[in-house]
Amino acid sequence: MPETKDLLYLASLCLISFAVGSLLLGFIMYKIGQKHRKKFAEGHIESAEKEALRIVNEANDKAETLKKTARVEAKDEAYKLKGDAEKEITRQKQETERELKERRAEITRSERRLQQKEESLEKKNDKIEKMEENLQAKIKSADEKLHEADQIKKSQMDILERISGFTSEDAKKHLLSILDNELTHEKSLRISQYEIQLKDECDVKAREYISLAITRLASEAVGEMTVSVVPLPNDEMKGRIIGREGRNIRTLEQLTGVDLIIDDTPEAITLSSHDRVRREIARISLEKLIQDGRIHPTRIEEMVEKAKRDVETKIKQEGERAILETNVNGLNHELTRLLGRLYYRTSYSQNVLSHSIEVAHLSGIIASELGVDATLARRAGLLHDIGKALSHEIEGSHVQIGLEVCKKYKENPEVLHAIEAHHGDVEIKTVIAAIVQAADAISAARPGARSENYENYIKRLQKLEEICTSYSGVEKSFAIQAGREVRIMIQPEVVNDEGMIVLSREIAKRIEQEMEYPGQIKVHLIRESRTVALAK
Repeated sequence: MPETKDLLYLASLCLISFAVGSLLLGFIMYKIGQKHRKKFAEGHIESAEKEALRIVNEANDKAETLKKTARVEAKDEAYKLKGDAEKEITRQKQETERELKERRAEITRSERRLQQKEESLEKKNDKIEKMEENLQAKIKSADEKLHEADQIKKSQMDILERISGFTSEDAKKHLLSILDNELTHEKSLRISQYEIQLKDECDVKAREYISLAITRLASEAVGEMTVSVVPLPNDEMKGRIIGREGRNIRTLEQLTGVDLIIDDTPEAITLSSHDRVRREIARISLEKLIQDGRIHPTRIEEMVEKAKRDVETKIKQEGERAILETNVNGLNHELTRLLGRLYYRTSYSQNVLSHSIEVAHLSGIIASELGVDATLARRAGLLHDIGKALSHEIEGSHVQIGLEVCKKYKENPEVLHAIEAHHGDVEIKTVIAAIVQAADAISAARPGARSENYENYIKRLQKLEEICTSYSGVEKSFAIQAGREVRIMIQPEVVNDEGMIVLSREIAKRIEQEMEYPGQIKVHLIRESRTVALAK
């Protein structure tokens, strides 16, 4: 072990010595290299300085040469420019001299023209002076002649005034009065011609508008019947409907107000009534009873109540349908219900609700063509016959009833006037009322709209006039407003004022007994006293 340690120690010493030697050797080599590099750099710098000095000298030589060359070229260019400038100056001088000559010649010519014009102006001035002298002379002569004419006119006016007995002012007034009369006559003739022309044009325009409205609204016309037929499953059902000792049929007739006609017609029962609402209630009730099979008074009462509710629902739906079809908004719900009731009303077999809708459409079309409020016209047309929904319940004409109902629900005054005037009961004051009256006549007179023919209509009017003229003291009678009113002329020496009251009631009562007519007839008696005296 000691030997090993010695060996290790010797080895470490050797290594240390080797390392120190290596360091010394490296330091020596570094110093030697540093000196060598310094000498090499000094030599390279010296050679570079020599090369730079050579380049600078060559550049100086070239610059001097270029400088001399530039001077020579500049002198040559200067001499050249100087020669060109002298040539340009010479050319410009020549052009200037030529222009000056031309201008002098032009000035000379202008002076000659001016001189000629001055000479012509002097001649004209001489002529004008001569003309002015002549004109002055003529004016003087004309003044003298005018003075003479004034004197002659004055003397003639004096002579005329003495002959006619009029002064000049009186003669002017007389002539003006004659002219005024002639103009007045001419003006009246023109006005009458214009009135005739306007009437002709208005008739043509009215026909055009009405024909256009009719062609645009071509609705169907269906006659309404006053009876309804209810089919039966078999003839045995007739006995069940009649019931024991007729109690079922009596109950049904009492509750509905409809006559049930049970005859030999196989498997059918006829319901007869002029009131379509009652007839519809009876029809629905009877159909439900037949379908149910239980037919006795208690069940009949239940079915009639259900049918009434169904009909009320149908009335409301029909009223709303009419409002939607005519585009009439803001209508009171009670008026809507009354419109729906018109669905079950007829006039000469024409459905009144269909007629009202048709009148509303026609009124709107005519109003649009005339530039009037079409919405208001449709509203008035739809409501014009609304009184017919209550004419069976309230006394009075449908016009009066409709007017009162619409007043109650605060309708537009123009609508109220159209309702009041659509049958001519009052004088028409608005365009809307005239349109509704025309549309009502169009709808009623359209072929197939109403079942009453012309002959029956004439016979009814003749019968009405015959009844009135059959009384003593009646001079003449006139059926007007399509038979809704009769006007009777009374002989004042036969019937006095108190007797007129009795006579009107007798005539009205006889009309009710002997005639059949829709609505009511107004009996109007007129008694007029006249006295004539001659002055001799």
